[in-house]
Amino acid sequence: MTTETKKQPLRLKEFAKKPDRFVHGHRMCSGCGAPIIVKQVLMATDYPIIASNATGCLEVSSCIQEYTAWKIPWIHSAFENAAATISGVEAMYRSLVKQGKIDDRQVKFIAFGGDGGTYDIGFQSLSGAMERGHDMMYICYDNGAYMNTGIQRSSATPFGANTTTCPAGDVIPGKPQHRKDLTRIMAAHGIPYAAQASPGHWMDLVRKVQKAFEIKGPKFMNIISPCNRGWRSKTNDAIALSKLAVHTCYWPLYEVENGVTRITVKPKDKKPITDFLKPQGRFKHMFAPGKEWMLKQAQEYVDTQWERLQQEAACWAEDTEESK
Repeated sequence: MTTETKKQPLRLKEFAKKPDRFVHGHRMCSGCGAPIIVKQVLMATDYPIIASNATGCLEVSSCIQEYTAWKIPWIHSAFENAAATISGVEAMYRSLVKQGKIDDRQVKFIAFGGDGGTYDIGFQSLSGAMERGHDMMYICYDNGAYMNTGIQRSSATPFGANTTTCPAGDVIPGKPQHRKDLTRIMAAHGIPYAAQASPGHWMDLVRKVQKAFEIKGPKFMNIISPCNRGWRSKTNDAIALSKLAVHTCYWPLYEVENGVTRITVKPKDKKPITDFLKPQGRFKHMFAPGKEWMLKQAQEYVDTQWERLQQEAACWAEDTEESK
């Protein structure tokens, strides 16, 4: 039920020797999760890569006029069409190879986008690219809001979060809705591979990228990306928070390969959601007297989603055993 991958040793010492394809000099905020994610994704493979990048924090901060941090062919797309852009490049490449105008160099195609350009504004072009079956991968660095334009809520913003468009106060207690489960939505497109990852679990992230590159067809990865500006957290806790997201099961690490769900990292001791919420100022109001119901609702939602995921994974494991 799993795809054979061309694995390389997952040793940091070996990765450190590889030339960077996303280099220093970008203007991302200190402690931002996005550049960590990009470096981990690009270091996972030696394949030549062409990338498109939706407008957002990563795009505006990594390529300023003639200065760029990208050491690969890179295309700035509008907020809404990074997936359409890279799917067009992939289609052109296949056509040129078929016509014999260029050799097939096993080029891989990636689109990067934040949650605003993925969950919301760019969803229709992403859905279309996946449905058409382009041989590409879409990476969403999910920081849970429109951080580049002032920390407005997105459909990726978690329940209770204080943002500029759903401010916590007497009338509105932060965002009243739970976040959209985009990874499940993408898996429901019937694509061969969809997964969630975290930069705090770099080995799991790198293995998923390596696996995805060996699968033909459309792939999607949703990666949590701490943002100290929007999360109101410390500048040095991106990795700690991305680990807490996994250990509390707010952000479970799993993959759906050809419709089969598998949990790739299962916390030994599941932590309460408050461990993830408390270090973030955007949830400060939820710990005030009288707001206990918010913490209870947040915990119940995480528990329900985690139980559902475990049941789905167990179902496939049972089916596999029965088919032997």
